[in-house]
Amino acid sequence: MIMRMICKTRHLLTAAALFLAAALLSAPLSAAVKSYRIKVVKEYPHDSESYTQGLFFKDGQLYESTGQYGSSTFRKVDLETGKPLRRLDFSDKYFVEGSATLGDNLYILTWTNNVAFVYDMKSLSYKATRSYPRPGWGITSDGRQLIASDGSAVLYFMNPDLQVTRRVTVRLSGRPMRFLNELEYIDGKIWANVYTSDLILIINPDNGNVEATVDCSGLLPDSLRGPGTDVLNGIAYDDVTGRIYLTGKNWPRLYEVELEEK
Repeated sequence: MIMRMICKTRHLLTAAALFLAAALLSAPLSAAVKSYRIKVVKEYPHDSESYTQGLFFKDGQLYESTGQYGSSTFRKVDLETGKPLRRLDFSDKYFVEGSATLGDNLYILTWTNNVAFVYDMKSLSYKATRSYPRPGWGITSDGRQLIASDGSAVLYFMNPDLQVTRRVTVRLSGRPMRFLNELEYIDGKIWANVYTSDLILIINPDNGNVEATVDCSGLLPDSLRGPGTDVLNGIAYDDVTGRIYLTGKNWPRLYEVELEEK
């Protein structure tokens, strides 16, 4: 019964998000909102068993959190091969979501368990389990605070103790943008996947306004899609090299990309 309810909930979210994404991709944008498409610079192997939830670099090293009950993990990943150099496995009762670092800590969210895990980032040793009173979706950091999504149009700014200090509503040309998922902080802006779509939003963290959209349609070619291939989800910025990487849930590839203005 519980699994049927979970599947139904995810199905409803998917249907609603697809409807929203289709409307956005076909609707004219305000002149103030820039519109980009992506150019693939290089591609890398990605574990097609990884249901990607969080993706980030720390000191030039790639890390990834993956979801699903019974197969949730956190991984230190070799960029060139896509294989884990270190892996943490979670209990079957947890559905892991986004992950991010702040200071010496690694934060890993769960979807509906109402807890977040804290690890030491260097050693990946467990430190604490914290109460988290919202659905866990995406999380990132600007180096001073954590920034998280919960599937709504709201972004939550939190201190290292996961206490909310500020909220902003994300709006595109005045319209609240729901289904904000994986997050990444890049050059003073928040990048966010719109769940189940090929759309990424570039958001002003001060007011929540969307300053640009990124159309990622066709990033993973049909020839590489299989029965288990899921949606775009995974944005990583390597501040050592200035490079941006994208992938998706159960995708066999991870892509280094650049933006091109439409």
